[in-house]
Amino acid sequence: MILPIILFIIGFILLIKGADFLVDGASSIAKKFNISDLVIGLTIVSFGTSAPELVINILASFSGSSDIAIGNVLGSNIANIFLILGISALISNLPLKKSTIFSEIPFTLIAVFLVGFLANTNLFTPDTTLQISRYEGLVLLVFFLLFLAYIYTLAKDDKDIFDEVESSLSLPKSYLYVVLGILAMFFGGKWVVDGSIEFANYYGLSESFVGLTIISLGTSLPELATSVIAARKGNSDIAVGNIVGSNIFNLLWILGISAFIRDLPFPAISNVDIAVTGFASVVLILSMTMGKKYSIAKADGVIYIVIYIVYLYFVFLRG
Repeated sequence: MILPIILFIIGFILLIKGADFLVDGASSIAKKFNISDLVIGLTIVSFGTSAPELVINILASFSGSSDIAIGNVLGSNIANIFLILGISALISNLPLKKSTIFSEIPFTLIAVFLVGFLANTNLFTPDTTLQISRYEGLVLLVFFLLFLAYIYTLAKDDKDIFDEVESSLSLPKSYLYVVLGILAMFFGGKWVVDGSIEFANYYGLSESFVGLTIISLGTSLPELATSVIAARKGNSDIAVGNIVGSNIFNLLWILGISAFIRDLPFPAISNVDIAVTGFASVVLILSMTMGKKYSIAKADGVIYIVIYIVYLYFVFLRG
Protein backbone atom coordinates (compact mmCIF):
# COMPACT_ATOMS: atom_id res chain seq x y z
CA MET A 1 0.00 0.00 0.00
CA ILE A 2 2.96 2.38 0.33
CA LEU A 3 3.36 3.07 -3.41
CA PRO A 4 -0.39 3.75 -4.03
CA ILE A 5 -0.46 6.15 -1.06
CA ILE A 6 2.62 8.00 -2.34
CA LEU A 7 1.11 8.25 -5.84
CA PHE A 8 -2.20 9.35 -4.26
CA ILE A 9 -0.50 12.27 -2.49
CA ILE A 10 1.57 13.21 -5.55
CA GLY A 11 -1.60 12.98 -7.61
CA PHE A 12 -3.35 15.61 -5.48
CA ILE A 13 -0.36 17.94 -5.79
CA LEU A 14 -0.31 17.49 -9.58
CA LEU A 15 -4.06 18.11 -9.76
CA ILE A 16 -3.90 21.43 -7.96
CA LYS A 17 -0.70 22.69 -9.62
CA GLY A 18 -1.96 21.49 -12.99
CA ALA A 19 -5.13 23.55 -12.58
CA ASP A 20 -3.01 26.61 -11.71
CA PHE A 21 -0.82 26.09 -14.79
CA LEU A 22 -3.85 25.61 -17.03
CA VAL A 23 -5.58 28.77 -15.78
CA ASP A 24 -2.39 30.89 -16.01
CA GLY A 25 -1.51 29.64 -19.49
CA ALA A 26 -5.01 29.78 -20.95
CA SER A 27 -5.71 33.23 -19.45
CA SER A 28 -2.46 34.55 -20.88
CA ILE A 29 -3.27 33.16 -24.35
CA ALA A 30 -6.74 34.70 -24.18
CA LYS A 31 -5.29 38.09 -23.28
CA LYS A 32 -2.82 37.87 -26.18
CA PHE A 33 -5.81 37.51 -28.53
CA ASN A 34 -7.63 40.43 -26.86
CA ILE A 35 -10.36 38.32 -25.24
CA SER A 36 -12.05 40.34 -22.49
CA ASP A 37 -11.45 39.82 -18.78
CA LEU A 38 -15.18 39.15 -18.45
CA VAL A 39 -15.11 36.19 -20.84
CA ILE A 40 -11.88 34.88 -19.30
CA GLY A 41 -13.40 35.05 -15.81
CA LEU A 42 -16.61 33.34 -16.90
CA THR A 43 -14.84 30.51 -18.69
CA ILE A 44 -11.17 29.81 -18.03
CA VAL A 45 -10.88 30.95 -14.41
CA SER A 46 -14.25 29.57 -13.29
CA PHE A 47 -13.74 26.22 -14.96
CA GLY A 48 -10.14 26.08 -13.76
CA THR A 49 -11.09 26.22 -10.07
CA SER A 50 -13.37 23.22 -10.61
CA ALA A 51 -10.85 21.33 -12.73
CA PRO A 52 -9.64 18.94 -9.96
CA GLU A 53 -13.20 17.74 -9.26
CA LEU A 54 -13.92 17.49 -13.00
CA VAL A 55 -10.83 15.38 -13.76
CA ILE A 56 -11.50 13.07 -10.80
CA ASN A 57 -15.12 12.55 -11.88
CA ILE A 58 -14.36 11.98 -15.56
CA LEU A 59 -11.74 9.33 -14.74
CA ALA A 60 -14.00 7.76 -12.10
CA SER A 61 -16.88 7.62 -14.62
CA PHE A 62 -14.72 5.93 -17.26
CA SER A 63 -13.52 3.39 -14.68
CA GLY A 64 -17.08 2.70 -13.52
CA SER A 65 -16.46 4.06 -9.99
CA SER A 66 -19.69 6.05 -9.73
CA ASP A 67 -19.56 6.08 -5.91
CA ILE A 68 -16.33 8.09 -6.07
CA ALA A 69 -17.81 10.49 -8.64
CA ILE A 70 -20.97 11.16 -6.62
CA GLY A 71 -19.19 11.18 -3.25
CA ASN A 72 -16.60 13.65 -4.56
CA VAL A 73 -19.24 16.18 -5.65
CA LEU A 74 -21.52 15.92 -2.61
CA GLY A 75 -18.60 15.76 -0.17
CA SER A 76 -16.96 18.81 -1.79
CA ASN A 77 -20.17 20.84 -1.57
CA ILE A 78 -20.70 19.98 2.09
CA ALA A 79 -17.05 20.75 2.93
CA ASN A 80 -17.21 24.02 0.95
CA ILE A 81 -19.99 25.43 3.12
CA PHE A 82 -19.47 23.94 6.56
CA LEU A 83 -15.67 23.67 6.64
CA ILE A 84 -14.32 26.33 4.27
CA LEU A 85 -16.90 29.05 4.99
CA GLY A 86 -16.66 28.12 8.68
CA ILE A 87 -12.90 28.71 8.67
CA SER A 88 -13.30 31.90 6.60
CA ALA A 89 -15.91 33.28 9.04
CA LEU A 90 -13.55 32.66 11.98
CA ILE A 91 -10.98 34.86 10.24
CA SER A 92 -13.43 37.68 9.53
CA ASN A 93 -17.17 38.37 9.52
CA LEU A 94 -18.49 37.91 5.98
CA PRO A 95 -21.02 40.59 4.95
CA LEU A 96 -22.70 39.88 1.59
CA LYS A 97 -24.67 41.49 -1.19
CA LYS A 98 -28.42 40.81 -1.36
CA SER A 99 -28.01 39.22 -4.81
CA THR A 100 -25.83 36.47 -3.33
CA ILE A 101 -28.40 35.67 -0.63
CA PHE A 102 -31.56 35.91 -2.70
CA SER A 103 -30.29 34.70 -6.10
CA GLU A 104 -27.11 32.60 -6.15
CA ILE A 105 -27.59 30.62 -2.93
CA PRO A 106 -31.23 29.74 -3.75
CA PHE A 107 -29.98 28.64 -7.19
CA THR A 108 -27.64 26.26 -5.35
CA LEU A 109 -30.63 24.87 -3.46
CA ILE A 110 -32.51 24.39 -6.74
CA ALA A 111 -29.50 22.51 -8.14
CA VAL A 112 -29.47 20.20 -5.08
CA PHE A 113 -33.19 19.43 -5.45
CA LEU A 114 -32.75 18.85 -9.19
CA VAL A 115 -29.93 16.33 -8.66
CA GLY A 116 -31.92 14.56 -5.93
CA PHE A 117 -35.02 14.43 -8.13
CA LEU A 118 -33.21 13.11 -11.20
CA ALA A 119 -31.28 10.52 -9.16
CA ASN A 120 -34.48 9.09 -7.70
CA THR A 121 -36.75 9.33 -10.73
CA ASN A 122 -36.26 7.38 -13.96
CA LEU A 123 -37.42 10.03 -16.40
CA PHE A 124 -35.88 8.75 -19.61
CA THR A 125 -35.28 5.03 -19.03
CA PRO A 126 -37.45 2.09 -17.92
CA ASP A 127 -34.69 0.99 -15.52
CA THR A 128 -35.90 0.82 -11.91
CA THR A 129 -32.47 1.26 -10.29
CA LEU A 130 -31.50 4.64 -8.88
CA GLN A 131 -29.19 6.45 -11.27
CA ILE A 132 -28.45 9.68 -13.12
CA SER A 133 -28.71 8.70 -16.80
CA ARG A 134 -26.97 10.33 -19.74
CA TYR A 135 -30.14 12.17 -20.68
CA GLU A 136 -30.55 13.42 -17.14
CA GLY A 137 -26.92 14.53 -17.30
CA LEU A 138 -27.94 16.69 -20.27
CA VAL A 139 -30.73 18.22 -18.14
CA LEU A 140 -28.12 19.21 -15.55
CA LEU A 141 -25.95 20.76 -18.27
CA VAL A 142 -28.91 22.79 -19.59
CA PHE A 143 -29.49 24.23 -16.11
CA PHE A 144 -25.77 24.96 -15.90
CA LEU A 145 -26.01 27.00 -19.13
CA LEU A 146 -28.88 28.97 -17.56
CA PHE A 147 -26.64 29.72 -14.57
CA LEU A 148 -23.84 30.90 -16.89
CA ALA A 149 -26.32 33.18 -18.64
CA TYR A 150 -27.28 34.66 -15.26
CA ILE A 151 -23.62 35.18 -14.30
CA TYR A 152 -22.95 36.82 -17.67
CA THR A 153 -25.82 39.27 -17.10
CA LEU A 154 -24.60 39.97 -13.57
CA ALA A 155 -21.02 40.49 -14.71
CA LYS A 156 -22.06 42.95 -17.43
CA ASP A 157 -23.54 45.16 -14.71
CA ASP A 158 -20.51 44.77 -12.42
CA LYS A 159 -17.23 44.90 -14.32
CA ASP A 160 -15.26 44.45 -11.09
CA ILE A 161 -16.69 40.98 -10.47
CA PHE A 162 -13.51 39.48 -11.93
CA ASP A 163 -9.95 40.56 -11.29
CA GLU A 164 -7.84 41.84 -14.14
CA VAL A 165 -5.87 39.02 -15.75
CA GLU A 166 -2.24 39.74 -16.48
CA SER A 167 -0.66 38.46 -19.69
CA SER A 168 2.91 38.36 -18.44
CA LEU A 169 3.74 35.03 -20.10
CA SER A 170 5.08 34.83 -23.64
CA LEU A 171 2.91 32.95 -26.12
CA PRO A 172 5.18 29.84 -26.33
CA LYS A 173 5.40 29.72 -22.54
CA SER A 174 1.62 30.08 -22.28
CA TYR A 175 1.10 27.09 -24.59
CA LEU A 176 3.63 25.13 -22.53
CA TYR A 177 1.72 25.96 -19.33
CA VAL A 178 -1.53 24.70 -20.88
CA VAL A 179 0.05 21.42 -22.03
CA LEU A 180 1.80 20.86 -18.70
CA GLY A 181 -1.39 21.71 -16.82
CA ILE A 182 -3.47 19.21 -18.78
CA LEU A 183 -0.85 16.45 -18.42
CA ALA A 184 -0.44 17.11 -14.69
CA MET A 185 -4.20 17.00 -14.09
CA PHE A 186 -4.63 13.82 -16.13
CA PHE A 187 -1.89 11.84 -14.39
CA GLY A 188 -2.68 13.39 -11.01
CA GLY A 189 -6.36 12.53 -11.36
CA LYS A 190 -5.58 8.97 -12.49
CA TRP A 191 -3.28 8.36 -9.52
CA VAL A 192 -5.87 9.78 -7.10
CA VAL A 193 -8.68 7.60 -8.49
CA ASP A 194 -6.54 4.44 -8.69
CA GLY A 195 -5.10 5.05 -5.22
CA SER A 196 -8.57 5.67 -3.78
CA ILE A 197 -9.90 2.38 -5.15
CA GLU A 198 -6.91 0.45 -3.77
CA PHE A 199 -7.14 2.28 -0.43
CA ALA A 200 -10.85 1.49 -0.12
CA ASN A 201 -10.36 -2.18 -1.02
CA TYR A 202 -7.35 -2.65 1.27
CA TYR A 203 -9.04 -1.20 4.36
CA GLY A 204 -12.53 -2.51 3.57
CA LEU A 205 -14.00 0.94 3.11
CA SER A 206 -16.61 1.89 0.55
CA GLU A 207 -15.61 4.01 -2.44
CA SER A 208 -18.41 6.38 -1.41
CA PHE A 209 -16.71 6.95 1.97
CA VAL A 210 -13.37 7.75 0.31
CA GLY A 211 -15.09 10.10 -2.16
CA LEU A 212 -17.04 11.91 0.58
CA THR A 213 -14.01 12.44 2.80
CA ILE A 214 -10.44 12.18 1.50
CA ILE A 215 -11.03 13.02 -2.18
CA SER A 216 -13.61 15.75 -1.58
CA LEU A 217 -11.36 17.46 0.97
CA GLY A 218 -8.38 17.27 -1.38
CA THR A 219 -10.24 18.69 -4.37
CA SER A 220 -11.62 21.51 -2.18
CA LEU A 221 -8.12 22.80 -1.36
CA PRO A 222 -8.18 25.47 -4.14
CA GLU A 223 -11.49 26.82 -2.80
CA LEU A 224 -10.09 26.79 0.75
CA ALA A 225 -7.03 28.79 -0.26
CA THR A 226 -9.07 31.30 -2.27
CA SER A 227 -11.73 31.89 0.40
CA VAL A 228 -9.28 32.14 3.32
CA ILE A 229 -7.09 34.66 1.47
CA ALA A 230 -10.18 36.66 0.44
CA ALA A 231 -11.48 36.66 4.04
CA ARG A 232 -8.11 37.89 5.35
CA LYS A 233 -8.23 40.73 2.82
CA GLY A 234 -11.81 41.59 3.80
CA ASN A 235 -13.22 40.61 0.40
CA SER A 236 -16.26 38.65 1.57
CA ASP A 237 -17.95 38.67 -1.86
CA ILE A 238 -15.10 36.60 -3.30
CA ALA A 239 -14.83 34.41 -0.18
CA VAL A 240 -18.48 33.36 -0.37
CA GLY A 241 -19.04 33.77 -4.12
CA ASN A 242 -16.17 31.37 -4.76
CA ILE A 243 -17.92 28.71 -2.65
CA VAL A 244 -21.41 29.25 -4.03
CA GLY A 245 -20.15 29.22 -7.63
CA SER A 246 -18.05 26.11 -7.02
CA ASN A 247 -21.05 24.25 -5.55
CA ILE A 248 -23.20 25.04 -8.57
CA PHE A 249 -20.39 24.01 -10.93
CA ASN A 250 -20.02 20.73 -9.03
CA LEU A 251 -23.72 19.82 -9.08
CA LEU A 252 -24.64 20.89 -12.60
CA TRP A 253 -21.45 20.93 -14.70
CA ILE A 254 -19.35 18.16 -13.16
CA LEU A 255 -22.16 15.71 -12.35
CA GLY A 256 -23.74 16.52 -15.72
CA ILE A 257 -20.53 15.71 -17.62
CA SER A 258 -19.92 12.60 -15.50
CA ALA A 259 -23.43 11.24 -16.16
CA PHE A 260 -23.19 12.07 -19.87
CA ILE A 261 -20.03 9.96 -20.14
CA ARG A 262 -21.69 6.99 -18.45
CA ASP A 263 -24.93 6.46 -16.50
CA LEU A 264 -24.15 7.06 -12.82
CA PRO A 265 -25.68 4.46 -10.48
CA PHE A 266 -26.88 6.32 -7.40
CA PRO A 267 -26.64 4.47 -4.05
CA ALA A 268 -29.77 4.99 -1.95
CA ILE A 269 -27.61 5.99 1.04
CA SER A 270 -26.35 8.97 -0.98
CA ASN A 271 -29.80 10.54 -0.55
CA VAL A 272 -28.65 11.32 3.00
CA ASP A 273 -25.70 13.26 1.56
CA ILE A 274 -28.05 15.05 -0.87
CA ALA A 275 -30.18 16.05 2.13
CA VAL A 276 -27.11 17.30 4.03
CA THR A 277 -26.03 19.29 0.95
CA GLY A 278 -29.45 20.96 0.80
CA PHE A 279 -29.40 21.48 4.57
CA ALA A 280 -26.05 23.27 4.22
CA SER A 281 -27.55 25.80 1.78
CA VAL A 282 -30.56 26.36 4.07
CA VAL A 283 -28.27 26.90 7.09
CA LEU A 284 -26.24 29.37 5.00
CA ILE A 285 -29.35 31.39 4.13
CA LEU A 286 -30.65 31.37 7.71
CA SER A 287 -27.33 32.39 9.25
CA MET A 288 -27.11 35.38 6.89
CA THR A 289 -30.67 36.61 7.43
CA MET A 290 -30.93 36.13 11.19
CA GLY A 291 -29.13 38.24 13.76
CA LYS A 292 -26.65 40.44 11.94
CA LYS A 293 -28.08 41.51 8.61
CA TYR A 294 -26.72 39.71 5.54
CA SER A 295 -23.56 38.50 7.25
CA ILE A 296 -21.88 35.27 8.36
CA ALA A 297 -20.55 35.96 11.87
CA LYS A 298 -17.69 34.21 13.66
CA ALA A 299 -20.21 32.39 15.88
CA ASP A 300 -21.79 30.99 12.71
CA GLY A 301 -18.34 29.79 11.62
CA VAL A 302 -18.00 27.77 14.84
CA ILE A 303 -21.43 26.20 14.30
CA TYR A 304 -20.54 25.33 10.68
CA ILE A 305 -17.35 23.53 11.70
CA VAL A 306 -19.10 21.61 14.49
CA ILE A 307 -21.79 20.46 12.03
CA TYR A 308 -19.10 19.31 9.60
CA ILE A 309 -17.29 17.31 12.29
CA VAL A 310 -20.59 15.64 13.28
CA TYR A 311 -21.26 14.84 9.61
CA LEU A 312 -17.78 13.30 9.18
CA TYR A 313 -18.37 11.16 12.28
CA PHE A 314 -21.67 9.97 10.82
CA VAL A 315 -20.00 9.10 7.49
CA PHE A 316 -17.25 7.24 9.37
CA LEU A 317 -19.82 5.16 11.28
CA ARG A 318 -21.58 4.46 7.99
CA GLY A 319 -18.30 3.16 6.52
